[in-house]
Amino acid sequence: MMFWNNSGAMEPVFILKDFPGLDYAHSWLSVPFCLAYLIAFIGNVIILSVIWIESSLHQPMYYFLSILALTDLGMSMSTLPTILAVLWLDAQEIKASACYAQLFFIHTFTFLESSVLLAMAFDRFVAICHPLHYATILTNGVISKIGLVCLLRSMGVVLPTPLLLRRYHYCHANTLSHAFCLHQDVLRLSCSNARINSVYGLCVVMATLGMDSVFILLSYVLILSAVLGIASHEERLKALNTCVSHICVVLIFFVPVIGVSMVHRFGKHLSPIVHVLMANIYLLLPPVLNPIVYSVRTKQIRLRILRKFGLGKRF
Repeated sequence: MMFWNNSGAMEPVFILKDFPGLDYAHSWLSVPFCLAYLIAFIGNVIILSVIWIESSLHQPMYYFLSILALTDLGMSMSTLPTILAVLWLDAQEIKASACYAQLFFIHTFTFLESSVLLAMAFDRFVAICHPLHYATILTNGVISKIGLVCLLRSMGVVLPTPLLLRRYHYCHANTLSHAFCLHQDVLRLSCSNARINSVYGLCVVMATLGMDSVFILLSYVLILSAVLGIASHEERLKALNTCVSHICVVLIFFVPVIGVSMVHRFGKHLSPIVHVLMANIYLLLPPVLNPIVYSVRTKQIRLRILRKFGLGKRF
């Protein structure tokens, strides 16, 4: 066992956890993981390229969708190196500095995804509740500022965690619970007084994921109230239809997050494979499904993707 001293002369090495009971099937497990990463990469790159090329999609809703696609790419790329290293090369050792860097990016992109979903909820709120002022409220400058604030907020709340972890001593078994580094997972290996990190992590989750989910819910309460005030049934359906894609990606993100939290808190008696699967679903599901949802549910995106592949006239 290696310990971290204040001079940084000795750096601990953590052991990444593979899939319990499935050591013999790593080569087979790599297939669905590679497929998931490939779908996430291709899907989000297509969304970005279509929005970039098509000038008719240079609108606030699609700008936010571009930010979401970039966030999904970052989230999937944060876990890819270590997961594939474990599955392909059985390389389970990771130095502390690399582990801290990975957990910084994983948590930053997680909180950024939550922030972007909130910004997209605000976009739908303005579009439906204040349609006449939509273009004047959500200008390109305002969207850029919202994106920058989301990024700085996510990085700012996560940055103290690796800095604090670096100061701790590690004298317990240094085996992590997953094939990637997470803050709480590394924190439990510390034999220092880690109460500050633990309390800070809880406060950050409540102030980001918790508050974002509340404001997203509030936005849709106001949207539903405005939609119910529309006299025409067709206009109501049209207005609500513009929100379906966003509601789907909100559920795709927050349901696994809640599931991981519940399993971590109340599922200590469950098989380790359940914890591993939930953590991987929570990090891989949004990047894989979000571009599919927007490609299928959003007519403008779908038609332009079909046209890009020469299928537009058939559909």
